[in-house]
Amino acid sequence: MTRSESTFLPAEEQNRKPYRALWAMLLLGWVVSYADRTLTGPVVSWMIANDVGFIGESSDPRALGGLVGSLFFTGYMLTQYPGGRLGDRFGHREMIVLSLLWAGVMTALSGIVVGLIAFVGARVLTGLGEGVFYSNDRTLIMNNTPPKRRTLGLGVVISGLSIGLTVGIVLTPVLIDWGTSMGLGTDAWRVPFLVFAVFSVLVALGCWYFFHRHLGGRLRLGPPLLRMVAVSTPLLAAVLLLFVVADRLQWPTWGTALGSGMLAVLVIGAVVLRIRRTPEAATLLSRDIVIIYFAYIAILWNLWFFSFWSVEIVREAADSSLLAAALTAAFNAGAGILGFPAGGWLADRALRRGRGRKPLLISFSVIYSLLVFCFALSISGGGTPSLWLLGLILFCSGLFFNALQPIAQGMTGDLVPDAQRGSAFGLLNLVSEIGAVASPVVSGVLRDATGSWSVGTWVAGGIMLASAGMYAFVREKRPALAVA
Repeated sequence: MTRSESTFLPAEEQNRKPYRALWAMLLLGWVVSYADRTLTGPVVSWMIANDVGFIGESSDPRALGGLVGSLFFTGYMLTQYPGGRLGDRFGHREMIVLSLLWAGVMTALSGIVVGLIAFVGARVLTGLGEGVFYSNDRTLIMNNTPPKRRTLGLGVVISGLSIGLTVGIVLTPVLIDWGTSMGLGTDAWRVPFLVFAVFSVLVALGCWYFFHRHLGGRLRLGPPLLRMVAVSTPLLAAVLLLFVVADRLQWPTWGTALGSGMLAVLVIGAVVLRIRRTPEAATLLSRDIVIIYFAYIAILWNLWFFSFWSVEIVREAADSSLLAAALTAAFNAGAGILGFPAGGWLADRALRRGRGRKPLLISFSVIYSLLVFCFALSISGGGTPSLWLLGLILFCSGLFFNALQPIAQGMTGDLVPDAQRGSAFGLLNLVSEIGAVASPVVSGVLRDATGSWSVGTWVAGGIMLASAGMYAFVREKRPALAVA
């Protein structure tokens, strides 16, 4: 553990750990963090539907909109491992607070800037800040929760992801309409960014207060903030340079996305080479955990295929309004409110009964893939499916999709020592965010090329089915279950 966390549980207080309160604070962090990043999708859909803004006026708006989402996740991905390392060094509490404050400020900036390049820069900066949240959140939970409840804790907290997705998808059109009623016209899309930014800052301050009072005392934010700036500056420059060069040379959108992917591969390669020179390589790059790193790409691919494009898919397939499409798409995101904790509870129950978590992970992955194929069939063929049918499939698939995530995360955390969990979760998301970077833009390009979203949906389901086969080769390490 870090210095600041070692005082969390004095010996005389071991029997009254406030880990549930910690779960609640981190859950709120997930809510605002995911609302901030999810709102881009509905905003892009509004620009496309109304032919306004730098997206709506583009000749290939869906591909460009997908590229903006992919560049956000390029930034988000590139700070995954550095964020975990900084947490292991300076404190996971400090990185959580900095991530939320940074995201709030940059989300507000996203709603203020003028022009496509400035908007892309603001979204990349948002991603760079939010990228350090995941690894430190997962580490805090595992290090401060009784072993027999760890997977449940991972699931309960990350249910905030689904709440944030639902809030972002549903409230963004409402806030845009509010901005329109206030006379903002084509600038009404800025309102959701400004509103969500306020809530992010408030949650950041709430986390700071809780950590200060109940999780180790005083926080030192200066040193990790300086390191975050030092890490983020060259990464921002690299992503923006790629975008500007591509814009000047008029590269196709998929070419820019490919360049973004190559940048990510270079960063991953540099990180792996660095780790290979250290004793940590034996655990952080072990056979089993590397399989999970790559299999998890499918989860991020599917997460951001549906999170970014589900509103547009439903709107086109059912020929509905933007608000009706958003409410229907929210069934998929909202399913995580049940799915995440249910998956964690089932995994902990399997461990207590002497069985591993891997069978659950594989079976849930297969069931989810089959439901995605059903969704692809529903939106293909040129018909007009009902919103109820699409909502039902999205909800059922969301249950299994969200349930499997804390299971995979719990298996990952148990494969490394406590002191390396920040780095392990950072590596997990660094590698797997390849899916988040590629999914929005690849799916948008496929839609523009084929005229249908069904091809991208089949691809998403197929990738997930392949990951189920990869999990079969993982040798799970089961934790020693404490009585507490």
